[in-house]
Amino acid sequence: MADYRFYGWETADVKDSRGLTPRDYYDLLKDIWCAETCAPRMRADWSLENRTYGQCSVTAFLMQDLFGGKVYGVPLEDGNFHCFNVVEDCIFDLTSEQFGNRVLDYEHCPEQRREFHFQKTEKKQRYEILKERLMQRLSDIRLASS
Repeated sequence: MADYRFYGWETADVKDSRGLTPRDYYDLLKDIWCAETCAPRMRADWSLENRTYGQCSVTAFLMQDLFGGKVYGVPLEDGNFHCFNVVEDCIFDLTSEQFGNRVLDYEHCPEQRREFHFQKTEKKQRYEILKERLMQRLSDIRLASS
């Protein structure tokens, strides 16, 4: 079994239309997340050792595309929100490990809307890059298994 450190990994058993779980997508995304998909204000601190850093909103909205559900945001001290997913009774945050040992409070968080987040052109572009690369990876895997 892989070593997962994201919040909710133990119960992230919800499946998308391909039969994949959030753990499966974490495995795919860990090699896709990069400085280019990181929030520009955080890019200087992004590293291979902390791949999920600055990737929360684009990842959460991409997971919403695949699983449905809602995206919520943990309020942060700087006035921003850290995005995570809720699908039925499954709560998962594929990018939570960027906080190290800090435990976030996932209760009573406000819903986040892509219409608001994607008002920032750069964020919409980062989301599109992440989505395109993930879809390409899925296509490559499908072709390899045929």
